Amino acid sequence: MFNGAVEALKAAGHEVKTTDIYEDNFDPLTSRKNFKTVKNPDFLKPQAEESFASENDGFADDVRVEIEKLEWCDILIFQFPLSWFTVPAGLKGWLDRVLVMGRVYGYGNIYDTGKFKGKKGVLSFTTGGPQPAYVKGGFNGDIDAILRPLHRGIFEFLGMSVLKPNIVYAAAHGTDEERQQKLREWQTRVVALDAEQPIEVGIY
Repeated sequence: MFNGAVEALKAAGHEVKTTDIYEDNFDPLTSRKNFKTVKNPDFLKPQAEESFASENDGFADDVRVEIEKLEWCDILIFQFPLSWFTVPAGLKGWLDRVLVMGRVYGYGNIYDTGKFKGKKGVLSFTTGGPQPAYVKGGFNGDIDAILRPLHRGIFEFLGMSVLKPNIVYAAAHGTDEERQQKLREWQTRVVALDAEQPIEVGIY
């Protein structure tokens, strides 16, 4: 799904910047290694250090590069397998290290006044269970409720509008042709995301 989207976007003339968390061996753990600057050497409070680093160009190179990609993009796509009803640990660590106070959010820059207002975000992911398991009253519950912390708590929190997620249910249990069809559908859709209208997420 990741490679197919990149290929389709480039073939359609879009500029693409990517991060493959596992291939790039991105370190997901937050520590002082996130920073070149130090505000308080005696106590690590990440938000305080992030704000200080934002003011003093003090982020470690791996964090700075990812922040610059966020600032550059028009549409942010997260591709992942749904893991324990959320993103996998590597992506969660990326969020923890890259979504920094000051440069990315904070000081009044959230939701409607977020720094990324005008950008769009979309989740593209696979699930272990079939679609009927992810509806209201279903075995795993409403997929919209499961995704709300990501849609509202990340995309909208940063000021982005949210596009309809791309979901491939029970990917490991389908046939090769079914998986190829889902891939083709995603490749067709991904090149035209800029024309899509946002979905309504809601606060609750």
